[in-house]
Amino acid sequence: MLSIADILQKSQARAAGEQQDDIVQDAIRAIRTHLGMDVAFLAEFSGKNRIYRKIDTDLELPIAAGDITPLEETYCQRVVDGRLPGLIGDTSLIPEAANLPVTKAFGIGAYLTSPIRLANGRVYGTLCCISFAPDRTLGNRDMAALNLFGDFVGKQLDRTTALSKSHEEIAAPIRAMLETGDFSIVYQPICGLLGGRVAGFEALTRFGGTTPRSPDLWFIDAAKVGLSEELEMAAIAKALEGLAHFPQDVYLSLNVSPANILNGAAAQVLENQPLHRIVLELTEHDSVEDYAAVSAALETLRNGGLRLAVDDAGAGYASFRHILKLKPDIIKLDISIIRSIDVHLGNRALASALVRFSQETTCGVVAEGVETQGELAILRDLCVDSVQGYLISRPVPLANALEMIGEILLVGGPRNPQRV
Repeated sequence: MLSIADILQKSQARAAGEQQDDIVQDAIRAIRTHLGMDVAFLAEFSGKNRIYRKIDTDLELPIAAGDITPLEETYCQRVVDGRLPGLIGDTSLIPEAANLPVTKAFGIGAYLTSPIRLANGRVYGTLCCISFAPDRTLGNRDMAALNLFGDFVGKQLDRTTALSKSHEEIAAPIRAMLETGDFSIVYQPICGLLGGRVAGFEALTRFGGTTPRSPDLWFIDAAKVGLSEELEMAAIAKALEGLAHFPQDVYLSLNVSPANILNGAAAQVLENQPLHRIVLELTEHDSVEDYAAVSAALETLRNGGLRLAVDDAGAGYASFRHILKLKPDIIKLDISIIRSIDVHLGNRALASALVRFSQETTCGVVAEGVETQGELAILRDLCVDSVQGYLISRPVPLANALEMIGEILLVGGPRNPQRV
């Protein structure tokens, strides 16, 4: 049988990966099982009432989480204010306990109660265990075990409060921004090396507010607090407004997370859009647990003409898995490879390998982050299809993007071009 220390250590080890509610529920079951009691529950004091928050039992009882009873009618209140001891092995031996209506109504034979105090000193409520038969073997060690679990539960409740506060601090500005629409879309041209003209634009989000923050941080925070779908879809919807102004042979590239592909949000926002002019980009930083499910979710869109790009290729292992598992139409070489590719042989070798791979798998290659003529020259030698970066243009508002269309932004072309 696990010791109390073993049980708590196991619960604490799981805390990082599980919801606090699950941890508390597991702790309540653990102490009930350890003490051999029939029922264990966590109760919260709220004004003059007691609210059952968590209940653990193998029996069918007429109580459930969320039920409310008058606090003055409970053992809980009497233990907290000192009218009853925390450990009662036989309720019939203590008149105040024996005479409580709840004792007769439930047939309570033994009762243990540990007050739950939070870090700020407030009494949250109690952690209680009930046996329907008297148990005079219960002693100080059992009470100490319940108190230990009570302290543990109190710490978890404190952590839940802190997480809730942190959650709201993160979520509030995102909700406010979504309500006001205080964000804009800029478009960065993707230029085909064959002919030197704009082949497409990547839509990027820029956020307003008094405190400027990186767009990546907005999307990371939105994912943390469950607002990823709302933020990504709002950004995509606004970006698609620009697509109607582009010529038919210019595509729009949109960033999307795997989660919003799997939940159907991406398909919904792209409904009735010209899919043959849209590219969805998955980044290196987005983890994919089930590639088959992502492929299935994309199948209808891709059959309708939508193209899939893997962003940040070469930045890490995840991008290679994306490429192998999802079979994208476009591979976007990460800026970390392109930066000083004319100087670093290793960067050139990796880019060359990815270009050869793309040629064998018939997908296009876009080089991101091109900033110098030296980098561009090497990319021409490697027969990269298209380039994107500050050498061509920074991301610009729609009106400025439209002025670029049709202009020759780059001179010359690759030796063996393959249009993206």
